[in-house]
Amino acid sequence: MNGLLKPTKGEVLINGVSTKGKTTATIARKVAYVFQNPDDQIFNQEVLAEISYTPRYFKVDEETVNKRLKKAVKLTGLKPYINENPYNLSYSYRKFVTIAAAIAQRLKLASEMGRKQTDSVFVFDEPTACQDRHGIRLLSGIINALSSEGKLVITITHDMEFVAENFDRTVCMADKHILMDDKTNRILTDDSLMEKAALKKPNVSYLASEMGFEGVITSEDFLAALTENSKRL
Repeated sequence: MNGLLKPTKGEVLINGVSTKGKTTATIARKVAYVFQNPDDQIFNQEVLAEISYTPRYFKVDEETVNKRLKKAVKLTGLKPYINENPYNLSYSYRKFVTIAAAIAQRLKLASEMGRKQTDSVFVFDEPTACQDRHGIRLLSGIINALSSEGKLVITITHDMEFVAENFDRTVCMADKHILMDDKTNRILTDDSLMEKAALKKPNVSYLASEMGFEGVITSEDFLAALTENSKRL
């Protein structure tokens, strides 16, 4: 999607524009890909320098850069660490450094656009890896904030609990094929599909099934099913 790889057949279209005839640098202005391993991306010796590098490289004016930095740092919880060397931070926080850098590059604010931006894509590769509960909540907040501003957020993950809590649409893939593209609830409650894709349903789904509750993929679903069941007793 960001042109690091070109299709050998067919086309990848970003807002109707094929990636084939575009350089990765050009596509990267629209599509942010945050690698699974943050160490594959970080190259500055200070967190703030890492986050601000790309917008300054693209010669965004300093006032706008500072506004974007402020928002990116707030969303990712990195304010206490902006003067640190990224490699002094834990692996999980280094992942937030790379996410903040992507946000700062592509997060055009309402004051810049005059309207919500609809042409930015963020691809997060296994963002929940090595994250504790606090980190996962922070990730959920970031995804919700970006989505509410009209950005497209795509997450590559094996963490089905995170998928259930944060995404309405899921594309299930295995063996180089798309097995199903549907609402998340339909995918996560399809036992044969989960088995074929070697995925594990959210833990609450297994508990719900044992209690005779169907279609449960989140704790909120479970509570609603439990409440409804108690009304019948």
